[in-house]
Amino acid sequence: MFRSTLLAATALSVGIALGTFALRPHLVSADSKQSDTYEQLNLFGEVFEKVRTGYVEPVSDDKLIESAVNGMLSSLDPHSSYLNAKDFADMQVQTKGEFGGLGIEVTMQDGLVKVVSPMDGTPAAEAGIQAGDLISGIDGDPVMGMSLNDAVEKMRGEIGSSIKLMIVRGNKDPFEVTLKRAVITVKSVRWELEEGNIGYVRISSFSEKTDSGLRDAIAKLKDASKGKLAGLVLDLRNNPGGLLDQAIAVSDDFLGKGEIVSTRGRNPDEAQRWNAEAGDLTDGKPIVVLINGGSASASEIVSGALQDHHRAILLGTRSFGKGSVQSVIPIPNHGAIRLTTARYYTPSGRSIQAKGIDPDIVVEQAKIEQISEDNSRHEADLKGALTNKGGTAPDSGEDAVPNKPENNAAQPESKTPGKSDSKTSQKDQSKEKPVIGSEKERITQPELDYQLGRALDLLRGLALVSNQSSSN
Repeated sequence: MFRSTLLAATALSVGIALGTFALRPHLVSADSKQSDTYEQLNLFGEVFEKVRTGYVEPVSDDKLIESAVNGMLSSLDPHSSYLNAKDFADMQVQTKGEFGGLGIEVTMQDGLVKVVSPMDGTPAAEAGIQAGDLISGIDGDPVMGMSLNDAVEKMRGEIGSSIKLMIVRGNKDPFEVTLKRAVITVKSVRWELEEGNIGYVRISSFSEKTDSGLRDAIAKLKDASKGKLAGLVLDLRNNPGGLLDQAIAVSDDFLGKGEIVSTRGRNPDEAQRWNAEAGDLTDGKPIVVLINGGSASASEIVSGALQDHHRAILLGTRSFGKGSVQSVIPIPNHGAIRLTTARYYTPSGRSIQAKGIDPDIVVEQAKIEQISEDNSRHEADLKGALTNKGGTAPDSGEDAVPNKPENNAAQPESKTPGKSDSKTSQKDQSKEKPVIGSEKERITQPELDYQLGRALDLLRGLALVSNQSSSN
């Protein structure tokens, strides 16, 4: 494989030096396929020379070659591309968890830049950019006709400088959003304790420190719950993925044995398989994994492994469906190529490429809104209703009067029911809740996040069943 690549590169460099390929007949193999290859390389040399000498404006050889290489790679699939020296350095910085930009993971779709997901706490997330948004313009320039690398490069710039993106969202009219570029420091793992005994862990991406961050988060959750952790919500929504080894490590943190993921490429002999080692950070406690259309790549590896081993319940909506592996291959004295080299498969042998992972329980994201106050009447409201003596004799011979406020469980509040009151009440309640976690402000709002609320309900139910079973 590497020898043929080297030969092609050598032939290409010779063609560039001569302007066109002047291959003598005796140098061409009798094999028709090899002959066709040389003819195509000769075609490239001829086109290169005509563009170089005849284009309306001078173009550097470097730019022509880089564009040609990138075109060859990007024509294969949306994830293969050429990284020049600068892009390669930026990518290495990004995997370490700190980089400059807007904070969005993107791909190409129908000639436009598609947002896979915005990253938590970044300019893109704060500006309301959503997974699935299409970027049709950057600072007034149309994206159509740009390569993905060109579009990404245009979105980068000096820290603090502004950029305008034209956004296409569903059937809505396109609208413009102004963002300020910033140094993106991604804290890939955040945690919080809900209701004293349910852990919430948010993984926003898979960078070099994700596994160590997860281990630290779970240790702190056990501490905060005083050793009574009842279950865990693992939030992988809008997680665009990242490093394969980190996805494997995170899966291993919850699995005691069995396969985590396998990869299969062009050569069957190069298939790889990773298995879990003994040990479970949560000691077998129930886990609910939240996924949606922005959950891609590494987050799908974790979701698929935990689902196939029945270690977690997946809740939410279908994931993105990126089931391919990209190898970054450095090119000495230049940059690197990002090349799709394999597909990955879940433990049961599923390929999720272009299909995604279906959750066990489908829950669409929804806005929670209180319709009206509870003004219904109850038994305690009825005149002459018997009181609840709780199985013990009263201290005096007088029965309690059921319609007094202190005995009426259904007294309405003295305010006008309505939408604004409901929102005010929810806001006040969230302020009163104790903040337990690694952040100064709450990172979750179960009363406003419908999917998270359903995940917490599910864990409460599982904990209740478990407690009842153990007590019996």
